[in-house]
Amino acid sequence: MSELITAGIWLVKEGEEEAFVRAWTGFATWAATMPGATTLRLGRDRGNPSRFVSFAPWDDGAAAHAWKAQPEFRERMARVQQHVAGFEPIELDALAAPSAAATVA
Repeated sequence: MSELITAGIWLVKEGEEEAFVRAWTGFATWAATMPGATTLRLGRDRGNPSRFVSFAPWDDGAAAHAWKAQPEFRERMARVQQHVAGFEPIELDALAAPSAAATVA
């Protein structure tokens, strides 16, 4: 499996959560148009409403790295990060992807 997952842990400035979600959604909508992109997701920590986690599987590492090399990437990322007190980017190698129909023996 050569799929790469880009992920991020976002600590959003207090009171800027809605603006962050709007900015991230715009960023993700653009990212989803890139070759190799799949479905991007953003989740919010139920125990810490200022903490969000993003998750984006890519067909492969080359596609994800080409996206990050786009001239627009930094500008679009800056629009998101203006609402953030902390950000931890993560790249993960996909190891398993069982389907909902899979059963455990």
